[in-house]
Amino acid sequence: DESRNDLRLILDSSAEAIYGIDKEGNCTFCNKSCLEMLGYGHEKDLLGKNTHAKIHHTRIDGTAFPVEDCRVFAAFTHGKGAHAEDEVFWRADGTSFPVEYSSYPKIKNGEIVGAVVTFMDITRRKQREAEIRYLNCYDMLTGLQNRRCFEESRAKTDAPENLPLSVMVTDINWLKMTNDIFGHAVGDKLIKTASDILRQACRPGDTIARVGGDEFVILLPRTSREEAMAILTRIKSQFANTHVAAIKCSASVGFATKHSPGQSFDEIMLDAESAMYRDKTINRKSENKHMLDTIVENLHTKYPREKRHAINTGELCAGLGAALQLSGAEIRKLRQAGQLHDIGKLVLDESIMVKDRFTDEESAKIQQHPLYGYRILSLFDDTLDIAEYVYNHHERWDGTGHPKGLRGEQIPLLSRIIAIAEAYERVLYSQRLPADDRAQAAVRFISDGAGTQFDPQIAGIFMQMVEQQVP
Repeated sequence: DESRNDLRLILDSSAEAIYGIDKEGNCTFCNKSCLEMLGYGHEKDLLGKNTHAKIHHTRIDGTAFPVEDCRVFAAFTHGKGAHAEDEVFWRADGTSFPVEYSSYPKIKNGEIVGAVVTFMDITRRKQREAEIRYLNCYDMLTGLQNRRCFEESRAKTDAPENLPLSVMVTDINWLKMTNDIFGHAVGDKLIKTASDILRQACRPGDTIARVGGDEFVILLPRTSREEAMAILTRIKSQFANTHVAAIKCSASVGFATKHSPGQSFDEIMLDAESAMYRDKTINRKSENKHMLDTIVENLHTKYPREKRHAINTGELCAGLGAALQLSGAEIRKLRQAGQLHDIGKLVLDESIMVKDRFTDEESAKIQQHPLYGYRILSLFDDTLDIAEYVYNHHERWDGTGHPKGLRGEQIPLLSRIIAIAEAYERVLYSQRLPADDRAQAAVRFISDGAGTQFDPQIAGIFMQMVEQQVP
């Protein structure tokens, strides 16, 4: 009895579940962990019961598990141990859990009399394995297939029964600009928005994969060229009607269709990519203009006084350029730079933009707007040549300006002109001054800043120009 009690104590101290069966499969003993994992309150619930019928009767897919296929029973039917970690055991409440078990023959007097089974609940391990499989196959940001998983899907989809098979390549426009100007959080939002658009435009049987930072590939089985074109049209339309931050979503899309088994899938992919790049090239100029217009429109819609300031500064710049006898081309460039000099303010927090007085931290953030403006304008062919002037329009003649601390004629001429025009306009419409005092205050501000903040020669010419315009 003492030996039996010691054995019982050892069994019940084990974290691993253990039970024994006779040659009919009936339970002969079970430990505490076994009862707990299976949800039984007392060993009498299992003793003498057929364990296969109790806990191993059904496969993970819900189909019946024939006893002749049971690896637990194989220990005494075949006389050798068995191991499994791809099956489930069933609890008393009717729920199942993934299990890893080992079954060993129990031998007495040289004869197999049953088996001893040890098992563990491996739910957490299976969950981790599923997470790893997901990470290996799916893009974490969008939940779409990644390139690795796409290669497997393409091998399965490239089959005669899926012909005609259309392949669509989609590239998000302006992702780099979004990351550079608005930050990667907004860039990630743009990617997720694009993936949502593709899901909405496609059908349940289609495969969508994110195969690069801004590139997606879609497999469209049993899809003719006409049907693929309809999907492309839906994608384009949904992108055109969607905004992320100040960015109007846009994508370049192309596709190709495989009609016969003899056609190479790789060639179809290349044709689809070529079609996408043609779309990008053809629409580049209009897309550029549209994007720049959208950015400006967003700034002016959010902050109407910036629209007035931009238009007035552009005209003052053009007038001052004419007074300085610049060429027509330079004056056109100057007017455009004056109109766009504060475009970088779109990136600033709205809480800062609606204030007239700023903390030191807020002032430091505001001083970044020429850099943001430079980055934006550098992305467009039509504004690349004015980006440098916008970048330097807050430099000061005495070298105490920002962002680079340029001094005197180190500052580009057009930047010096913008500095005077925009400062004059800002004071001229300042809400902190009585309306009758603003014109005089604006001239005085330029006069006081000549030689320190502003180029003294240009400041003098500007004041003469303003005086001549006063009736």
